[in-house]
Amino acid sequence: MSLDDLENEVDDILQKIEELEEKCDTLEICEKDDGCENCESYKKIEELSAKVAEIEDKIEKLMEEEEED
Repeated sequence: MSLDDLENEVDDILQKIEELEEKCDTLEICEKDDGCENCESYKKIEELSAKVAEIEDKIEKLMEEEEED
């Protein structure tokens, strides 16, 4: 994948995270102290955040490879 593709994928995932966070703000379970631990949306946010971190690592490696060339 190219850098642009990876950056676009990160942007798309960040948009999904933002939508889920907005949803969390309206859920009754999220008003409880331990709500996040039991919230499926929050679990999805954590998974997507991990994916963003992985993609950002790939972007960094590609940028380093381009600098070496």
